[in-house]
Amino acid sequence: MKAVGYYSAGPIDAHDSLVDLSLPAPVAGPHDLIVRVRAVSVNPVDTKVRAAANPAGGTARVLGFDAAGVVESTGQNVTLFKPGDEVFYAGDITRAGTNSELHAVDERLVGRKPQSLDWASAAALPLTSITAWEALFDRLEIRRPVPGANSILIVGSGGVGSIAIQLAKKLTGLTVIGTAALPEAGDAVRALGADHLIDYRQPLDEGFAALGIDAPGFVFSTTHTDEHLQEIVKLIAPQGRIAFIDDPASLDIVALKSKMLSAHWEFMFGRSMFQTVDMIEQHKLLNQVADLVDAGRIVSTLGERLSPICAATLRQAHASVEKGSARGKIVVEGWN
Repeated sequence: MKAVGYYSAGPIDAHDSLVDLSLPAPVAGPHDLIVRVRAVSVNPVDTKVRAAANPAGGTARVLGFDAAGVVESTGQNVTLFKPGDEVFYAGDITRAGTNSELHAVDERLVGRKPQSLDWASAAALPLTSITAWEALFDRLEIRRPVPGANSILIVGSGGVGSIAIQLAKKLTGLTVIGTAALPEAGDAVRALGADHLIDYRQPLDEGFAALGIDAPGFVFSTTHTDEHLQEIVKLIAPQGRIAFIDDPASLDIVALKSKMLSAHWEFMFGRSMFQTVDMIEQHKLLNQVADLVDAGRIVSTLGERLSPICAATLRQAHASVEKGSARGKIVVEGWN
């Protein structure tokens, strides 16, 4: 089968940073689906792994952590899907990735593809949706109120932030505060459901104070957490909860003590990495996301389509993600 991978970690402008491969088709484990991949999206995790993680023993590593496709065959213990089902998912960072014609994935990590979306629009959703959902409902527990506080600040309006704003607005009664470069990007973030906006280019606590509303009980920081943490501590309500997903070199959390704040790190690959007993929660939440999309309540964050799925196209997508020049998710669809 066709696939795209790399043999040695390095910069994307190296001639062999990503190469076309011909590999044996995967064999399904007991809980696996074999999916014929129709579209994949490129996430920051793809670029980070490719730049820093050398494959073991001179073998090639296949990347890709988002996909939409059709179930080709199933393992002996599969009960949730059957051949011919259309699915979407973000996979498992410890296994071969989705940049291959056929891909093996545990069924407990897979949801039904939204019927109203094409392959590319569906492939843009899984990783960001899982991350946002788990951060909001599993880590921050935003359905469990913080006394006297009924709002959430979501820092960042990229892929994860865009989904988080939509989920918080559609599934809770919380007031949603977003961040954007104002006025340039304000309309787009408001369209996602933000009730108020802060210009992230100024200190967040000062921007929040200017809104004239009560302190939020929850803050979900998707980017530049190390720069914003002390500002977040100042603006959040006592007993509030903070979640983050980025990778700061260090975080000084001593300041959280006086307000009795709690801090939570979300990593959507954690469940599959450690084979937790509740892995199936990712299947369940992806199905709920599909229902929300098909009901017109959530929109895909697809930004750019590229084709076909091959080394040259994926190198182009990796370069755009690394430069931060992409608006919305970059999806690569179709095989030669």
